[in-house]
Amino acid sequence: MKESKSPFGICIPTLILIVLAGFAPSCITASQSSDTEKEEPWQAVLEEDLNLLGHRNWILVVDKAFPEQSSAGMKYLYVDQGLLPTLKQVLETVEASTHVRPVIYRDRELDFITEQQVPGIERFREQSGELLEGRAVNTLLHDEVFRMLDQSADLFRVLVIKTGGTLPYTSVFLQLDCAYWNADQESSLREAMAGSQGQ
Repeated sequence: MKESKSPFGICIPTLILIVLAGFAPSCITASQSSDTEKEEPWQAVLEEDLNLLGHRNWILVVDKAFPEQSSAGMKYLYVDQGLLPTLKQVLETVEASTHVRPVIYRDRELDFITEQQVPGIERFREQSGELLEGRAVNTLLHDEVFRMLDQSADLFRVLVIKTGGTLPYTSVFLQLDCAYWNADQESSLREAMAGSQGQ
């Protein structure tokens, strides 16, 4: 049987193979690129978000059972590592920024949990104390912190970084403050403004 030929003088089956061969590399490349694409590391997301965050925003580094809330102002990231290494990275990133500084809050309940109740809690307290040494740390009852967050999330963004930590009351809450303007400067400014109004 005589083989059919294309207008170019090439056998039709041969032409089909040539055409398919031309498509094959592009298909393989697309498949390989989709397989090798990786999600952006959480540290990069933090740095990008930090450029947008400022005074009165929050960054929370929380244990695994921290609840997801429905407020539109809450953004969640999950980090598959312990709470303390994550907190260390977050603090270093925030403190290296030029525009914000962290005001640190912790749950008061953490100081009263015993090793008998939660094995490993003493070691956590020791290690977290070393990590936070030299930094001012405010302690509040857990519900008080949540009330502050509820009020803030209505107006200001809250970035929640969930970790693999499974010890209760170990979350750390960072309220961001302006790094280049402090409360004393603000108070002096208001006093000067009030004085000028009386003149």
